[in-house]
Amino acid sequence: MERAAQQAVPLGQMEVFEALQRLHMTVFSQSVSPCGKFLAAGNNYGQIAIFSLSAALSSEAKEESKKPMVTFQAHDGPVYSMVSTDRHLLSAGDGEVKAWLWAEILKKGCKELWRRQPPYRTSLEVPEINALLLVPKENLLILAGGDCQLHAMDLETGTFMWALRGHTDYIHCLALRERSPEVLSGGEDGAVRLWDLRTAKEVQTIEVYKHEECSRPHNGRWIGCLATDSDWMVCGGGPALTLWHLRSSTPTTVFPMRAPQKHVTFYQDLVLTAAGNSCRVDVFTNLGYRAFSLSF
Repeated sequence: MERAAQQAVPLGQMEVFEALQRLHMTVFSQSVSPCGKFLAAGNNYGQIAIFSLSAALSSEAKEESKKPMVTFQAHDGPVYSMVSTDRHLLSAGDGEVKAWLWAEILKKGCKELWRRQPPYRTSLEVPEINALLLVPKENLLILAGGDCQLHAMDLETGTFMWALRGHTDYIHCLALRERSPEVLSGGEDGAVRLWDLRTAKEVQTIEVYKHEECSRPHNGRWIGCLATDSDWMVCGGGPALTLWHLRSSTPTTVFPMRAPQKHVTFYQDLVLTAAGNSCRVDVFTNLGYRAFSLSF
């Protein structure tokens, strides 16, 4: 009886620890598998959880279907960003990006395939990588974050080709304007910068916070999210979420939303946003109804 009680204490402590961990958890990043059946989610503890969307969406789904099929420790610090290629899941944390094979992950063989670190200015510098962006036509991966630069990595060779400098504070988000081709970056300095991938030069700067219609000084000037669709861009953060015409650098619509946005995307003729900190990932099967939540 005494031995059983001694064994029960660590188990109870572990349950309390896990409950506290979930309470303070933030899901920073998500990426859908190439087949569209699985979702990877990365949190502030460096863990990546893989959920089966097909099982969770099934008419016979149970509560267990909404739990991870596998969870693994990917980084020592937070998993700030993830993207998927046709074979790999790429994840970014403090100072480095790692690659994992989707085929092996789904077999619960979560072994790191490779890792790369951009050429930072000093060996002591370990800035977070807040954003990853794939440029399929050029076979490039763009990384950006705490060192205020955009780094371009050749996905075939793993070598870093160039770095783009212009932001004066760390970068939060990236978006691809495919037709140009141009990359947009938004950062803590309150600017959205457009970069021409053909010349590796900055071609346009929009200092969002300087426009009175979308400025919100009490929230700050930082740009936390952006998306683009041809000649249009939507961005927000400290400034209000606003639709911009890129050619004229003109704000056309300011959305009446009080809280700062962390994610935004174009979907047909609508703009979708998401914000919040928890251990859950909300799943919407239509635009007006949350069907269920996945949970670490």
